[in-house]
Amino acid sequence: MNLTKFSENVTRIDSSGIRKIFEAAGSEAINLGLGQPDFDTPEHIKKAAIKAIHEGFTGYTFGSGIPELRAALCTKFKEENRFEVAPEEIIVTSGASEALAISLAALLNPGDEVLISNPGFVSYNALTGILGGKAVSVPLAEDFTLKPEAVLEKLSPKTKALILNSPSNPTGAVAEKADVKALAEIAEDHDFTIISDEVYEYFVYEGEHVSPARYSDKVITVNATSKSYAMTGWRLGYLAAAKEYIEQMLKVHQYIQACANSIAQKAAYAAVTGPKTSVFAMRAEFRKRRDVLVKGLNELGMECALPKGAFYAFPKVKDSAEVASKLISNGVVVVPGTAFGSEGDGFIRISYAASMEDINRALEIMERVL
Repeated sequence: MNLTKFSENVTRIDSSGIRKIFEAAGSEAINLGLGQPDFDTPEHIKKAAIKAIHEGFTGYTFGSGIPELRAALCTKFKEENRFEVAPEEIIVTSGASEALAISLAALLNPGDEVLISNPGFVSYNALTGILGGKAVSVPLAEDFTLKPEAVLEKLSPKTKALILNSPSNPTGAVAEKADVKALAEIAEDHDFTIISDEVYEYFVYEGEHVSPARYSDKVITVNATSKSYAMTGWRLGYLAAAKEYIEQMLKVHQYIQACANSIAQKAAYAAVTGPKTSVFAMRAEFRKRRDVLVKGLNELGMECALPKGAFYAFPKVKDSAEVASKLISNGVVVVPGTAFGSEGDGFIRISYAASMEDINRALEIMERVL
């Protein structure tokens, strides 16, 4: 079929390498390629959803989300992230994916530039391209963090936004407080917006999670219940920003989504206001798995720094595509670093959001294959 009948912005991008690998993997494969906790959604959250169904809470909600959830998120941001927003400065979305999309849609004109870490999460470049923007690659430091000086080198009069992801997918790096503050100051000085993707905020093992919105109003904070509460399939995210941002993003949200899932919003309210026992238990288990995986990788001769957050390891390999292909053909699903940008060449991403048994089995296969 002639591709000229389709949008150039869409035809020029490729499908997600992560989704391709996930959907092609056999059911018997050990899947260390997907960023999905292998825990069940906590019972009190599921019960809240069931209660909502039984009570008939199955219609449209306010476009920006149910009032009690937005009020609870205001408290969460104040107590945990140390910045204040009003309920009117929050939009509940269909996952962090929608939050990212409407943030960029509200900001970008054709040709506007978005600074994106390389390597970085696959959606950032694709969404920027779909919306007519230009993704500008910013190389990471040796510790995989985004440094202010690297951002300054890439600034131009067309810079409209910077996407910051800490803890990071795919590297597991956690930004230093001083760097986050400096990036916020640069955004103020050069009049661009930081889109801060904070979906892994609770999974920090060394250091601390710092939100740039503590230091600037020129920040859109994106988050979700997906990773923190093992709710990936519930598709419930949210964002916080100053009112002038919200007014524009809400227009896009209303036309492409109307509102987030009503039942998932009730579940998210139970998650945000309920006990964090399950979150802390997941974090403790992920730390154990991280230590076992990284120790095993280094013993196999695969140089791998200890990730400080999220649930990904990013070890060095000679040929990322070849190694990933060889492992996948032997029943261990990993993602080549090239899926996350040109600077990901020479690395593979391994998710330790899988059971300890699977991690140990995968290491045994790696030893035999590599």
